[in-house]
Amino acid sequence: MRNTLFMLVIGLFFGTGFGFLLAQVPGAEVEGHDHASHGIAHDTHDAEMAGHDHSRLVEAGTPAPTVAFTALPEGNGGLNLKIETENFDFAPERVNTPNTAVEGHAHVYVDGVKVMRAYAPWVNIAGIHPGEVEIRVTLNANSHEQLAHDGTPIEAVQVVTVD
Repeated sequence: MRNTLFMLVIGLFFGTGFGFLLAQVPGAEVEGHDHASHGIAHDTHDAEMAGHDHSRLVEAGTPAPTVAFTALPEGNGGLNLKIETENFDFAPERVNTPNTAVEGHAHVYVDGVKVMRAYAPWVNIAGIHPGEVEIRVTLNANSHEQLAHDGTPIEAVQVVTVD
């Protein structure tokens, strides 16, 4: 019996270690479209994203979606964002379904790091370090791909002062 218990403990130890290593294998990501497969990280934008064309998501003749936001500091490292869109609807019930250029959700980045998905116009971000930070909001298709029009990513960027 002691031998069986000893072998169980050893199996759990090595099995957990193997599972951890396997999860670190490139391509093991779970969430949607992996920009790294194109040589571009999900939290990279500007010049690097210009070479990554998602314009096929906005069909010719379809009015291009737009996004803007208002950032309202709430103190203690928090911001309330009011995300304003045109020609685009938040559709949380259709996440991970086939793409359309007129619905989906937003991704919110703080200093280039994705901190959340937004499935509604109002979101709260907590725990931001005090001072100036760059907030970027992107419009994303149901499959999480960032929308673009004529090769230009559909996003809004502001530098905001956080208390």
